[in-house]
Amino acid sequence: MLTFFCVLLGAIIFEYSNGFHDAANAIATVVSTRVLTPRKAIAMAAFFNLTGALFGGAVASTIGKGLVDTNVVSMTTVLSAVIAAFTWNITTWWFGLPSSSSHALIGGLCGAALAAANGNWSVIKWNAGVWPKVVVPMITSPFAGFIFGALLMFLLFVALQRFTPHLVHSLFGKLQIFSAAWMAHSHGTNDAQKTMGIITLALFTGTQGGSFDHLPAWLSFLKTPVFVLPKWVIVLCAVTMAVGTAAGGWRIIRTLGHRMVKLQPVHGFAAETTAALIIQGASYYGIPLSTTHVISASIMGVGAVKRFSGMRWTVVERIIWAWVFTLPASGLIGYALGRVLAAH
Repeated sequence: MLTFFCVLLGAIIFEYSNGFHDAANAIATVVSTRVLTPRKAIAMAAFFNLTGALFGGAVASTIGKGLVDTNVVSMTTVLSAVIAAFTWNITTWWFGLPSSSSHALIGGLCGAALAAANGNWSVIKWNAGVWPKVVVPMITSPFAGFIFGALLMFLLFVALQRFTPHLVHSLFGKLQIFSAAWMAHSHGTNDAQKTMGIITLALFTGTQGGSFDHLPAWLSFLKTPVFVLPKWVIVLCAVTMAVGTAAGGWRIIRTLGHRMVKLQPVHGFAAETTAALIIQGASYYGIPLSTTHVISASIMGVGAVKRFSGMRWTVVERIIWAWVFTLPASGLIGYALGRVLAAH
């Protein structure tokens, strides 16, 4: 029972860190274009992250039971996964790198499950889960963000070339508020679901293993004999992510909003709209997408159309390396933690 409460606490801390780590995903462009002040943008992102987190459950099911064999998962396994993800989140946040909280959690879970199975790779659902729902989207979603972001920016450029810069700036200054809100909402529908899946996996594992058999009546709500998202888990994760978002991720906001390319409201609108469409579609099909990858690539695509030479490719290179290393690094941390905790 103590292990479960450690898992719950770890999951809440991770969800909070996910909120401030990924706050930049929704509002970096709206802050950098000065459409909203940082405080107003953070408040808006927190609210719409909350509304997004309260809807759907397909992504949570994928994380909880679609990636690894639940028969080898114990409370220790889930705890190792959460700590691994949080460790990688904090590390990349410290260096201002917009890495993927989603992939950190997935990598940590796969690594911890592998440790629980003593290195038996068959416990990872590669063909049915990890490959089609993690690896393929990890590769294709940034390309989609880049291409569609560039295409939308090009179409806007053609459609608006007869308008005065002042009119374009004024119009898209207003429209960007809506695109940023949609981006925040879509972020909530995808990212908050991952921690919901992890907590539900811990509840399901604990129920199956008999950890909750002798609970007092007032704790009976913890029993989860079937993998279904409890309402209290949904609300807890949604509120925690919103609070984390309200704390803000200023280091990453600076990287996405200023250091990669200089944006105007029309560019921010194009990047946010592109990313929100892709993330919303992925959430519908239960794909735990990296919202960070998508919005970063969309900004790159928009920036390349604006002025290819204006892209700060050294910053882009650092971001790509953070993407590449997230899954294996968090997986290795999860594996090491799983072995250490199992030994105790």
